[in-house]
Amino acid sequence: MITGLHHVQLAAPPGSEPRLRAFYAGLLGLAEVPKPAALAVRGGVWFRGQGVELHLGVEEDFRPARKAHPGLLVDDLPAMIARLGAAGVDARSDDLLPGFRRCYVDDPVGNRIELLERVRPAEERV
Repeated sequence: MITGLHHVQLAAPPGSEPRLRAFYAGLLGLAEVPKPAALAVRGGVWFRGQGVELHLGVEEDFRPARKAHPGLLVDDLPAMIARLGAAGVDARSDDLLPGFRRCYVDDPVGNRIELLERVRPAEERV
């Protein structure tokens, strides 16, 4: 029986770790998690936040995930969008999921990331 989700893995091209750190740790506020030594030699970088862990693994024939994506919950989507915008990251908003404010951004290697903020029912009508 499945009891939870441990992590989501996305691919990244070789040598992209500094850009991934700047985005996932610097902008999104996730903490970098040290990889076990046996896995660190493969490259890539891991991040962790409240209730979420993302692994970015190096893939030689890398193609960004354009449809498949993690959905990350945030507590202040407008502030996150402003922080990302100040860093030159474009947020594409939509209002198609009841109960949430949400947007999509691309990480520095082109992977699609969904950012969501829960809203109270009264806020949906505003």
